[in-house]
Amino acid sequence: MALDFETVEASGLVKLYGPTRALAGVDVRLQAGQITSIEGDNGSGKSTLLSVLSLLTRPSRGEIRFGKHDARRKISLRGRVGILAHAPMVYPDLSALENLALTAELYGLGDVDEQVRAAAERFELGRFAQRPTRTYSRGQLQRVALARAILPKPRLLLLDEPSTGLDDAGRRRLVDAVTQEKARGAIVAIVTHDASLADELADAKMRLRAGRVVEPS
Repeated sequence: MALDFETVEASGLVKLYGPTRALAGVDVRLQAGQITSIEGDNGSGKSTLLSVLSLLTRPSRGEIRFGKHDARRKISLRGRVGILAHAPMVYPDLSALENLALTAELYGLGDVDEQVRAAAERFELGRFAQRPTRTYSRGQLQRVALARAILPKPRLLLLDEPSTGLDDAGRRRLVDAVTQEKARGAIVAIVTHDASLADELADAKMRLRAGRVVEPS
């Protein structure tokens, strides 16, 4: 049975890169069925925070709990997290459909063909989905990366600048998809410089400055 949790709570997160303090004691609480926007200037620690919450980066100090589960002891928690990072995290010589099929197989999602078909329709990947992803535009890559992040129905969905490269139609698909994930009960956090996107989607906001949470957001 998959691990489940209603909250993600972090306390005292510190992340050091040599002498650089990317996070300087961050506390955050994310709730199921809620979208939280994480805002701040370049270099404020937003992407580092998402990377730490995704369990892809280990904090230098601090604690993260996924409900009752301690992130340090539950490697299987990674399977409950979906992340859209700056890099699309797809294999460039595989098509979108092949990348999605690989994701479905890795997560044991059952009917792989049906899962891939539904994701391709949901994000309107169209005929380009059969070409190698190295031939895609930035917007096309972003759509595939979003589909890949959402495909396993993650409990925690982390999106770093998800509107990058998207045209108006792509942005509407993004809003619809994130809203549907919220309705499904996912815990969603979005890093964005797009103030209108944050205003449209966010139930809660937090702002970082120099690796610290500042108020008001």
